[in-house]
Amino acid sequence: MANGQTIILATRAARQRAHALVDAAPQNAVLNIQEQRRSNEQNDKMWAMLSDVARAKPEGRVMPTHKWKALAMDMAGCKPDWERSLDGQSVVCVGYKSSRLSVSEMRDVIEALYAYGAEHGVEWTDPQDRALKAEAERGAG
Repeated sequence: MANGQTIILATRAARQRAHALVDAAPQNAVLNIQEQRRSNEQNDKMWAMLSDVARAKPEGRVMPTHKWKALAMDMAGCKPDWERSLDGQSVVCVGYKSSRLSVSEMRDVIEALYAYGAEHGVEWTDPQDRALKAEAERGAG
């Protein structure tokens, strides 16, 4: 166990293995239990949606996708940390990465993008998203 163990607590057997590892852990070992990180599928979806938003130029705003990502993360409640720069002349955004988001946090970012897109007429390129939009429009009419 020199390099640690990672266990996904998805089954009873996995939970039992985790208990056994805790029981066998050396004195002063460190345990960190956290929600699963966002999935690759969620990440791919987010970037596709960010591209759709950037192409739509809502409110006349022209920005690259990474800036739209920061705005979507902020809208979803993922607030950045700011630190004074090393030369003291400015502030720098630190610790603000979508790769560190949990599955539920990434879900919130995607929902924020859906909400913003709905308010601003963004056309989603994902066929599943287009079908959901068409279904919502039929239900509203």
